Amino acid sequence: MKLSGDGKLLRIFLGESDKAGHQPLYDVLVHEAKTRGLAGATVLRGVAGFGANSRTIHTAKILRLSEDLPIVVEIVDTEEKVKSFVPVVDELFEKAGCGGMMTIEKAEVIRHSAAKKS
Repeated sequence: MKLSGDGKLLRIFLGESDKAGHQPLYDVLVHEAKTRGLAGATVLRGVAGFGANSRTIHTAKILRLSEDLPIVVEIVDTEEKVKSFVPVVDELFEKAGCGGMMTIEKAEVIRHSAAKKS
């Protein structure tokens, strides 16, 4: 699949301990994005952060090792595909019973193509 030009970046903010059943929610989000044919997804683990329900800052500092570090899932595709994925994310947040945040940003895709196999 090739993608270039104007696109959208969907950023999904959640916690490392958020689960969908017995699986990490970020893992389920990536698999759902792949299943639905979105161009790509990346999971980033933060070293510190807090959200709406946090009473403390979650951090990876050695003396205060947190098991609920911030996670950001980034997905890039066309506006249509990104916006059609938002209700899926909402449903997964509801099923997981957790909070989270999503943002959609303009993205100019410079290059997106599969590597050539030799």
